[in-house]
Amino acid sequence: MEISVVYENSEICIINKPQGLSVQGGEGVSKSVDNLLCEQLGQKIYLVHRLDKETSGLLITAKSKEAASKWTSLIAGKHIKKEYCAICFGTPVINGKKAMSGTISGTLLQRGEEKSAVTHFTVEKTAVAKGEDSSELELSFLRLTLGTGRMHQLRIQLASVGSPIAGDDKHGDFKKNRLAKKLCSIKRLCLCACRLTSDDPSLFPENSEGFSIDLPEHIAIVKEKFFSN
Repeated sequence: MEISVVYENSEICIINKPQGLSVQGGEGVSKSVDNLLCEQLGQKIYLVHRLDKETSGLLITAKSKEAASKWTSLIAGKHIKKEYCAICFGTPVINGKKAMSGTISGTLLQRGEEKSAVTHFTVEKTAVAKGEDSSELELSFLRLTLGTGRMHQLRIQLASVGSPIAGDDKHGDFKKNRLAKKLCSIKRLCLCACRLTSDDPSLFPENSEGFSIDLPEHIAIVKEKFFSN
């Protein structure tokens, strides 16, 4: 498997991770970013941050321990902003009302500890998928940024405000997922890390505006069909 490299310099390699590929190898994992990219580049690589196996999109890896530490600190210090796109069911409900933009704040249990979690969202478009049997499914296309970076944060927090990500078989709405397969042919998690930007132009001197990628096919098809107007 050839991993798509979006940007590379002496410190880092930014890739477009495909959906279904684990970031880190381990027991029971036959293919992973750390192993495949090491072989592809011909050198050891170090993970700077993570994406869920089922989440596609932009991922920063480093070429040395020192670079990994530097870029991990840049992300932690919010000098690097990660933006996501998602197709969800319904519209987020904040303080009892449907919201087209806002912030989801709360805590998540992470390794036995309560951790604060903050997600900022904007609903770009909404749509309704209709079946021949009069069944309906409300959909929304969201753009998201992280205020914190917790495991499965986006998936858990969006579900908590009544707008679970389509195709999420762990934190989502299983009944709506079944309906989405029927009405929208959604079979995989509709979440993608679609953009990376920085508040420091010197970090990406060849591209000070950052990096954006096209949506993966399984999301782009649904977006085109239901959100193109």
